[in-house]
Amino acid sequence: MTVPAKPAPFDPDDPLGLDELLAPDELGVRDTMRDWAAARILPHIAEWYEQGRLPGIRELARELGSIGALGMTLTGYGCTGASAVQYGLACLELEAADSGIRSLVSVQGSLAMYAIHRYGSEEQRERWLPGMAAGEIIGCFGLTEPDQGSDPAGMRTRARRDGSDWVLDGRKMWITNGSVAGVAVVWAGTDEGIRGFLVPAGTPGFTAPEIHHKWSLRASVTSELVLDGVRLPADAVLPGADGLRAPLGCLNHARYGIVWGSMGAARSSFAAALAYSRTREQFGRPIGGFQLTQAKLADMAVELHKGLLLAHHLGRRMDAGRLRPEQVSFGKLNNVREAIEICRTARTILGANGISLEYPVMRHATNLESVLTYEGTVEMHQLVLGKALTGQDAFR
Repeated sequence: MTVPAKPAPFDPDDPLGLDELLAPDELGVRDTMRDWAAARILPHIAEWYEQGRLPGIRELARELGSIGALGMTLTGYGCTGASAVQYGLACLELEAADSGIRSLVSVQGSLAMYAIHRYGSEEQRERWLPGMAAGEIIGCFGLTEPDQGSDPAGMRTRARRDGSDWVLDGRKMWITNGSVAGVAVVWAGTDEGIRGFLVPAGTPGFTAPEIHHKWSLRASVTSELVLDGVRLPADAVLPGADGLRAPLGCLNHARYGIVWGSMGAARSSFAAALAYSRTREQFGRPIGGFQLTQAKLADMAVELHKGLLLAHHLGRRMDAGRLRPEQVSFGKLNNVREAIEICRTARTILGANGISLEYPVMRHATNLESVLTYEGTVEMHQLVLGKALTGQDAFR
């Protein structure tokens, strides 16, 4: 008779023992990203957020490139070829620091670099990807417009042929990295359908004014892209991107990172509330000793670690080539909603201190309001799942 192993002691940081699901190389990626964020982001992020800026973004991008965080799941061209789970763990740790930092990495790797790697020509890959993987070139992804968000098929940005050239006119809105990008992946309608174009910074007629007065993602560069008669050569077109399926494929890759990243913001807020509950005293004892506080902590822990387990499951499916877009919608819808609720509950445990930037909770909560709606609103992911469940398309 085999004697079962004695269970390890209960770990409040890992109550389900999820670390046991991770291989040594995956734990190594997680720890590298966690250490980098602790050294480079956490000491400064409250100040950056309060000031509404991300100073030294180009230096941060180079550092992220040096630790292999940019274009992680891509192969060749200086990319690390990491697994989906490794990339997810990186997103988890970066967003535990701040959603803006994870957004920088997601837009660079899962949108701009992924578009070039998946749909670009070999010449385009050779020109752009090595510098982007190293963080020497920052990229952005221009799909959303001032009047078109959830329905990108209605985009107004147009590209017309003029001899062998293309001429682009239009505007894109809410573009992460836009004003610091060396290259923009811009989607435009043509007589042949929606196509993707690579627009280098400094191209005449192309400007990227930064957007200010944000109450969310304040430590992140967000811009408008303005295209006024931008002339591009024929080889600026992404040859493999034909129709709306191409940009949506990029978004699906980025949404996967959000499934993990949102749990990083939730984990940070939960940890702050748990630590606070152990030291804050009312009525003669720590508030963590009261039933109502314990109920809140228990509910937060359950949703946090359920979300992490879901993210892990989707990562394994992606690595096995079995992840469907509907499953990514499942993860994004659930995890971001639950992350916001965890932040709000954590705020109640901290009381008035919960609104202070001395603690991360309110910063994460306001950031997640953007994460909730970008790369697919709640309603859009509900409709994706509704169609998958019923077979009926309710989008229109």
